[in-house]
Amino acid sequence: MTFGILGSGSWGTALAKILTDNGQTINWWNRSETAIEHFKTRHHNPQYLPSARFDIHKLKLTSRAEEVIRQSDVIVIAVPSAYIVEVLSSLDPAIFTGKKIVSAIKGILPEQNLLLNDYLKEKFRVELSDYFAVLGPCHAEEVAAEKLSYLTFTGIDEAATATIAGYFKTAYLRTVLNKDIFGVQYAAVLKNIYAVGAGIAHGLDYGDNFLSVFIANSADEMAGFLRKAGIINAEVGYLEEKSGTDQSNTHHNYAASVYLGDLLVTCYSLFSRNRTFGNMIGKGYSVKAAQLEMSMVAEGYNASRCMHIINKEIKAEMPIAAAIYQILWENRHASTAFNEIETGLV
Repeated sequence: MTFGILGSGSWGTALAKILTDNGQTINWWNRSETAIEHFKTRHHNPQYLPSARFDIHKLKLTSRAEEVIRQSDVIVIAVPSAYIVEVLSSLDPAIFTGKKIVSAIKGILPEQNLLLNDYLKEKFRVELSDYFAVLGPCHAEEVAAEKLSYLTFTGIDEAATATIAGYFKTAYLRTVLNKDIFGVQYAAVLKNIYAVGAGIAHGLDYGDNFLSVFIANSADEMAGFLRKAGIINAEVGYLEEKSGTDQSNTHHNYAASVYLGDLLVTCYSLFSRNRTFGNMIGKGYSVKAAQLEMSMVAEGYNASRCMHIINKEIKAEMPIAAAIYQILWENRHASTAFNEIETGLV
């Protein structure tokens, strides 16, 4: 099985490290010819995770996305959600025929207001059985440092999901299997919004006591949305009985790592770009100024607007997400919005 990666940011670089550490030769798309030449001579990404060194003989680098797709069996998409359409829109609609697609994004396509699987179905006729997602509390920086991490691989084809996950198992990365393809993607979108909120709270000088209550209530709000949207893994304290010898293939509730775990690390970690973005907003930066200050995309910004629109149909109770949307998109003052949030927390 040959892997191709679209995207050379922090997360794309971390996934490339995992695969090549496991002896895989990968096809890897990078839009910058200058960066490709740097890889060839210096054996590391010049912009992201420069401490991660690569065996250059295991990298087939190209600036042509279609070349990576045609030469690979499994395509890992690690492009920020805001740029996916730009990268893919000019490709032949039949280019993904016979391919397995692994989404490594934690966002929603902002202009289309779609999850990646819905866009690929609409534009490229990719069936859900050929679509997988890799998500969970796994910062790229810690993968580069080989600190123990957990990744959840999700797909409705359980055998194919297990096969793909097997290529990512290393001494520093453990894999979990899951078939809740919609739930994990929505949870990943929502946790970015709440992480922006956690950053805003920090910027407004709230303390750890408040932040713990804020995150607990955000988790409950997230679970409420998942239940209202018909997602299957929203019951706290329930874990399906494990059977057989494969103890990783378990139907997890929303308190598992890919749901609650990812929310926690994104809200608390100093590596979290969404928390960093929110912190600047809380300190008084405008949205545009905060975006210019950061060298990476904070997915929670666009996600807040997308989920505001989606929830008009779902109609879940989401006062925290609504307040963050108002701060980011309707110029509501952060301190005023958080004064209101305070009164609703339990």
